[in-house]
Amino acid sequence: MHDPPLPLGTVREGGFGGVQGMLAWFHSHMPVIVVDATHPFAAQISEQAAQAARLAGIARLRLQRPAWSPVPGERWLPVPDLASAADLLPTLGRRPLLTTGRQGLAAFTEHPACRRLDLLVRCVQAPAIPLPARTTVLLARGPFSLAGELALLRERRIDVLVTKNSGGREAQPKLDAARELRLPVVVIDRPPVPASVDVVATVDAAERWVRTRLSGAPHRSTRMG
Repeated sequence: MHDPPLPLGTVREGGFGGVQGMLAWFHSHMPVIVVDATHPFAAQISEQAAQAARLAGIARLRLQRPAWSPVPGERWLPVPDLASAADLLPTLGRRPLLTTGRQGLAAFTEHPACRRLDLLVRCVQAPAIPLPARTTVLLARGPFSLAGELALLRERRIDVLVTKNSGGREAQPKLDAARELRLPVVVIDRPPVPASVDVVATVDAAERWVRTRLSGAPHRSTRMG
């Protein structure tokens, strides 16, 4: 496993300590813009950033890649959350591939019906919770290829895929492979973006937004991601 690439500039690792901790950081560093580039499912820190920026009077932008949309031939089953996915899963197959990450995995491993399934869990880091005896963990980091995803689904005899609607090209091949093999796909909807926040889908659009707000002034901005 390799570490993810880090952006240029000063990098802070770890959380801020909630809204009040983020406010304290804002007051000590004096940013004038916050660009929230966290994962589409990192709802807690995104909401905290929205609250802290609003309280501090700081302009905030949400940079979020577009969600996936179903294409002809895909068997999508959208659900609002992990618990709903766990309720639905036992009705669809016996050998699911879970690509929802290690956080929230308990929604499946503690579900009585899901505990009887042969779960294959693919995640970047090993789960920190006890797993049922029939659960297999595959540690892997994308990007993934279509050929590799097809081979995985066939070799493991996967009959249903579970994923969050994270978007992005690096994880798209699993959806393409499921479509080619005509597998059902349980797709967990994204949490809503906090209200009254500008949203852009690309780094170029975010840069234009920031430049427009700064109007050439030599201010600093804060990026979260």
